[in-house]
Amino acid sequence: MPQPLSTREANLFRTVIRHYEDKQYKRGLKAAEQILKKNPKHADTMSMKALIMNAQGKTDEAFALAKEALTIDMKSHICWHVYGILYRTNKNFDEAIKAYKFALKLEPDSQQIQRDLAILQIQMRDYQGYVQSRLVMLKARPQLRQNWTALAIAYHLEGNLKQAETILSTFEKSVTTAPSKTDFENSEAVLYKNSIIAEAGDIGRALEHLEADGNNNLDRLAVMELRARYLAQLGRGADAAKAYRALLDRNSEHPDYYKSLIEALGISKDDEDSQKAVYDEYAVKNPRSDAARRLPLDFLTDENFKVAARAYLNLMFDKGVPSTFANLKHLYSDSFKQTTLPALAEEYLNEHKSTGGEKEHANGDSSKGEGAALYFLAQHYNYFMSRDLTKAMAFVEKALELDPKNVDFHMTKARIYKHQGDLEKASVAMDEARSLDTRDRYINSKAAKYQLRNNENDRALQTMGLFTRVETAGGPLADLIDMQCIWYLTEDGEAWQRRGNVGLALKRYHTIFNIFDIWQEDQFDFHSFSLRKGQIRAYIDMVRWEDELREHPFFFRAALDAIKLYIAMHDKPQGPNGVNGTGGSGANGGDVAEKKKAAKKAKKEAQKAEREAAEKAAKQDPNKTTAPKSKDVEDVKKKDDDPTGLKLVATSDPLGDALKFLGPLLQFSPRNIEGQIAGFEVYFRRRKYMLALRCLKAALALDKDDPRVQEQAVRLRKAVDPVLASLAPKLQEVIGLTFASGASS
Repeated sequence: MPQPLSTREANLFRTVIRHYEDKQYKRGLKAAEQILKKNPKHADTMSMKALIMNAQGKTDEAFALAKEALTIDMKSHICWHVYGILYRTNKNFDEAIKAYKFALKLEPDSQQIQRDLAILQIQMRDYQGYVQSRLVMLKARPQLRQNWTALAIAYHLEGNLKQAETILSTFEKSVTTAPSKTDFENSEAVLYKNSIIAEAGDIGRALEHLEADGNNNLDRLAVMELRARYLAQLGRGADAAKAYRALLDRNSEHPDYYKSLIEALGISKDDEDSQKAVYDEYAVKNPRSDAARRLPLDFLTDENFKVAARAYLNLMFDKGVPSTFANLKHLYSDSFKQTTLPALAEEYLNEHKSTGGEKEHANGDSSKGEGAALYFLAQHYNYFMSRDLTKAMAFVEKALELDPKNVDFHMTKARIYKHQGDLEKASVAMDEARSLDTRDRYINSKAAKYQLRNNENDRALQTMGLFTRVETAGGPLADLIDMQCIWYLTEDGEAWQRRGNVGLALKRYHTIFNIFDIWQEDQFDFHSFSLRKGQIRAYIDMVRWEDELREHPFFFRAALDAIKLYIAMHDKPQGPNGVNGTGGSGANGGDVAEKKKAAKKAKKEAQKAEREAAEKAAKQDPNKTTAPKSKDVEDVKKKDDDPTGLKLVATSDPLGDALKFLGPLLQFSPRNIEGQIAGFEVYFRRRKYMLALRCLKAALALDKDDPRVQEQAVRLRKAVDPVLASLAPKLQEVIGLTFASGASS
């Protein structure tokens, strides 16, 4: 039986809950101890104490106390709710859902438990369970529009579009007063309903709904775009053309509007003159429009292209637009255009010199005219499809003679050095470019990247520190991790890997993995926030983006690096902690003494950062009262007990640790052959031959001529043949069919 509390202690218990919600954990713990001093077996207070302890980082003690509370009072919905929260904060979502459901059996009317369960169900993509939870919440509070919208979202994500539309329509019919024109939530709900109708494939009805209910919608651009798209899909070319012209009048730089207008007008892709006439019309109407002049270069050919390209390049060079080459390099897939563009640039240079262009630059901007043409040609010859690094260097040197302090020219020179293979000169040149504009974050990041490519980790961190927060405890690296700067962490990890410091390399890759976990967990905040703010369409986009989160190239690159490093650790396990497994993998990887020295130096730097952080904390103004609220828990959560990655290196099962990265990589990027090759190497070494065979078959389907895949097929055949007779008959059949079909050839 639960112990009853006196009035004073009941009020104190509510104070415990309030302190927990305000993250005043020390006060909450003190209040809980006061209750337990008189009521040592009060299960609800024990549960709240466990929750506070968990927030302070004492996870094991918190679970032990929560279990003890449950044994005292198995029928307390608070105990079960807290137990579910503990599991949720420790990412055991299945057990958390079980605990929430048990709590709901004891307290079916609890909106808080029902809400927590629903949020966890959508986080786990349990759409059927989410539908049921939202249906219960709607029945409990049908007056709230949020509950109707949430149920519609649940049906939508489950794939039941008809029911989702019905729910939204039912609420609209129940509203007796017309919403105001400035009602943002209603405006979003109208467009969300429209998107459901269109997603169901009923474009005609979607257009009717848009024209009937979207006239006063606050998102005018979305309404105009949807209307134009629906008209085009319905084959109403004249109306669609009119709609796209209205969009172009609003934004003449949008390339899709031009293409859609041309399709709506029924102009053939082979009719260059008619297409060009459309662009010329808007070039005259909008003299400063770039898209109307640049986009025709995509489809024009021969002399028509040459005339248009000359006019465009002359205009860009006269203006000194730095992005000219970046805007045109996609045309290099056409050999005629690839040779024509540099010829026109050189023609411009010759004409410019013959007309006395030097005088113009003596009194003006030397990045325009001749300087812009030289910059274009330097980029042209530095580009991989038209590379001639000698010519590229000659052109960039000429450009620098005109303007020695031009940042773009210096950056191009650094890129040329990089492509020549001289990473040291590239790093110096990029840092020189940085020094010309110390307020530009982009060039600062670029300089740090080139320093990392040259294995200058410490110098790169100092460079990045110029734009990080000085007050951050732990220095620039801690701030970069807080800001989730993945490109830096990846480059830093690869640099440490080349230098042979396995510990710090693994540390960076695991940090990136954790950042992607954080992005996935960040959904928790938006499941309720988006409904509260009425941001429904953005929420649906976010959910679908999160489903493909680990397809991102950033994740793939870091995961592949980590897997290769773990494979190297398995193949060469000897060596001291922190530097084993990658001997000879980089310029500094062969010298064990240097590796030890690097690991020791990194450890000292981490200790120094901790000391500095402690000193900063000690020097903080004692009169500040806002920070201490959550300071204790933040210190516990952020403290790193393995700053140099030595614990990661000390693993006894490198291949088992590699599976943490390999699983998402194979699941979300199955069409990348590098992932399949890495998967084979891990499974082959673990003697999981069927899984290795699966990766091999996937790699063969992607590129059967890749020599690495052929080599893996031979290795697998040699490994399987001696044990083939001992395998299950079904496995023997699968393996035999695979190799008989040509996998071993």
